[in-house]
Amino acid sequence: MDQSKLYFKLGLITLFCTSITACMVGPDFYGPPIPNTKSYTKKPIPKKTASTKDAGKAGARQNFAHNADIPLDWWKLYKSKELNFLIEEGLKNSPTLDKARATLIEAQENLTATWTGLLLPASELDLAYERTRFSTQQFGLPAVNLFNLYNTQVNVSYTLDVLGGSRRQIESTKAYTEFQAYEFLAAQLTLTSNIVTTAVTSASLREQITVTKSLIKDSKKQLSLIKKQLVLGGVSKENVLAQETQLAQTIATLPPLEKSLANSDHALAVLIGCSPGDAKLPKIKLSDLTLPKKLPVSIPSQLLKQRPDVKAAEALLHQASAEIGVATANLLPTFPIVGGYGYLSDQLNTLFTSFGNVWAYGFSAAQPLSNLVPYAAKRRAAIAAYDASLAQYRETVIEAFKNVADSLRAIEYDAEKLKAETTATNAAYETLKLNRSQFKLGAIDYINLLSSEQQYQKTVINKIQAQAARYNDTAALFQALGGGWWNCGRRCE
Repeated sequence: MDQSKLYFKLGLITLFCTSITACMVGPDFYGPPIPNTKSYTKKPIPKKTASTKDAGKAGARQNFAHNADIPLDWWKLYKSKELNFLIEEGLKNSPTLDKARATLIEAQENLTATWTGLLLPASELDLAYERTRFSTQQFGLPAVNLFNLYNTQVNVSYTLDVLGGSRRQIESTKAYTEFQAYEFLAAQLTLTSNIVTTAVTSASLREQITVTKSLIKDSKKQLSLIKKQLVLGGVSKENVLAQETQLAQTIATLPPLEKSLANSDHALAVLIGCSPGDAKLPKIKLSDLTLPKKLPVSIPSQLLKQRPDVKAAEALLHQASAEIGVATANLLPTFPIVGGYGYLSDQLNTLFTSFGNVWAYGFSAAQPLSNLVPYAAKRRAAIAAYDASLAQYRETVIEAFKNVADSLRAIEYDAEKLKAETTATNAAYETLKLNRSQFKLGAIDYINLLSSEQQYQKTVINKIQAQAARYNDTAALFQALGGGWWNCGRRCE
């Protein structure tokens, strides 16, 4: 082999290896220190919640299992085929999720383009033919020459990454890709959680409407009875008017409930990727849902590895750190190299011969001068951007701890509230039955009966809302703890 060719190739290889193993300017990124937080709440959470016998499945006792793992499909703990169907539809059809997935793919492709564009040499293959008329009169010779020129050549250029600016840029792009990956996971978690809570809200409203209609039916019967008693002289006209008022007030509560149910169903349709008019939503009942009895609670230090939003904030912090390195490298010299190898001849049959062989290579160093001031300002801006990202990360971590603390307290206190509301409902019902019997016997006046009817109606609605709260509190806890994405398979890719 020609020694010049050998030296040329060895030189390229040596310079390339030197560039990818050289130092990198700018700070190396290390994850932020884990906060020394031992507990989510100042007051320790109990080992288990209160239970309520007369509240259906929503009254089940729940146990807190510290440092237990969270299943990926946590919503299946509700044991509802209808709920599973809604979430499957949402994961398949949600435009929000499609947008997050497409954005992730865009970031991944940009990462590929970045590292191939920066780390690999730029090469170009030239194939050229030229027909030339050349006059020698400028040399004092009255002659004109016509000839062909054939050229085939490979040109290579590469900027040595001696200071690591290109690798910092790749590091920045990779960190941004990781950010988009965690954003996709966060979109999945938010979608599934919203479907659960919206479906529970619809079920609650549907049950409240059923109970309200039942109360309206009872009030109408009561009004008919009082009117008969009025004819017989057993009650006054005032009692009839009071019952009519009570009936009208109960009827007036129905449209707002129906409006809220329509809005909730419309929101649920959008979550599964359908327009409200086209969605076929299953009618879920609260009694169809099972309240998960075991609630996993991650330790605070583990939470930061589980929350997609915290991991996304950390990825942005990593990107900001790498951008400091990029800005620093821009202040320092660059070391481009170029090379070419090919054949040149005026005859096609002699093109690929040793006489037609041509090659060239060169190396240079360039130090920016006029751009030093703006580049220095950009480096200071990059440092400020890192500080802002660090503050954002800390804020995200604090908010994550707050979300878990709120969910834990909600589960504890709403269990107690359901127990109290159930007790109040049972007492109100017994009072109403007793007052109705006494009213028929003339032992109490109608005002007492009317008051017991109003109280019972209020306690029934409150109980239903308390039942729904327990299901939603559990969903909120799973969301606050990260949703188990680390146990994923295909959906995380």
